[in-house]
This record gives sequence, structure tokens and C-alpha cells, in this order.
Amino acid sequence: MQIEPMKHPSSRELFRYWTTLRGARPAPERDELDPGALRKILGDSFVLTFDPAAGFPFRLAGTRLCGLAGRELKGRAFVDLWDEESRPLVTALLGGAADEAAAVAAGAVGLTDSEPPVPLELVLLPLAHRRSLHERLLGLLVPLETPYWLGVSKVRAIRIGAFRNLTPWSAPSLVPALPERARPRLVLLEGGRVG
Repeated sequence: MQIEPMKHPSSRELFRYWTTLRGARPAPERDELDPGALRKILGDSFVLTFDPAAGFPFRLAGTRLCGLAGRELKGRAFVDLWDEESRPLVTALLGGAADEAAAVAAGAVGLTDSEPPVPLELVLLPLAHRRSLHERLLGLLVPLETPYWLGVSKVRAIRIGAFRNLTPWSAPSLVPALPERARPRLVLLEGGRVG
């Protein structure tokens, strides 16, 4: 399945930041992240521990994300946010992001007990630690429109939708332009043989 690359401005901002930090490497080092550079989107952001057996627990979870879930998420398993049918695919996407050093964007739907479903966007980005891509994952889970019930009701489960691996070739408008190198130029000098 495929979706258009990232609809939400926060998703695009996080992807641009990650891509800029990464440069020519497979992923940026986790210690390079600057929360100040992401202050506008921190509330929707998260960092996961790469631990499939523990369900990829949250190391950090933004306040808006916790509000959407109706509870503090730090230490809880990321895969537990998802409905039973979505968990195997979400687990595969998390593993694939690290295995392939690839950014993943996905559509999702937040399900509640009493409110209409809320469309969400998920971004998963690997972080390196001593060249290992199987330590941490940076991500964002954001409603495409802020639901009126946020903080009163909660999302009881999330259903995964369409997804896409993002590369500079699949999402060129989201990748910052690298500075151009000066190219050597051929210079012709007047002169030549005399006589």
C-alpha cells in the first residue's frame, strides 16, 4: 500500500530535520538530536527503544501524544497502542525502518469508544548508536486535524492504514537541498605561439 508522502506539517518538519542531521550516513546518531530544534513538534514526537520482545517501549513521549492516548506512555509498549490486527504490521514497519535505515510514513485511524475515528499520521525514523541502527527509533504520531474531544476522550486503539518507505527519490520535495560544490571551469587564456 502507498500514501502520499507526509500530509501533516509536523511530519514534514521532523523528516527534514532527521534528513539534515543524517547527511550521507544511514541515520543520525541519537546524541545529535536537539530538542530545541524540534520544540514545535515535541508534543507529538516520541523515542522508542528497539526491543521487539518488549513491544518497542517508549523512552520519551510528547504531551499531545499522551493526551491522545489518555495516559502517560513512557515505559509502555508502542505496539500496545495498536489494534490486534495492526500489531504484526507495525512491528514489521519498526524492524524495517532499522534494518533498511529507511524513513516510514503511514496513515492510521484512532478509534475511540464514543467519538468519531480520528485520522492520524505516523512517521518512523531510525537513530544510530555506535553505528547500530537497532537501538532507538524517533517518531511522530499526529492527528491530521485536532479532535475537539482531545483531553476528554481517548484513543483506545489505532488501526494502521497505508504506508510508504521514504527516500530522497520518493519524496524529493521533503529532502533539503545539499549545497552545490563549485565545479572546475575551463578557462581559456589568450596567447599562443609567437613567431
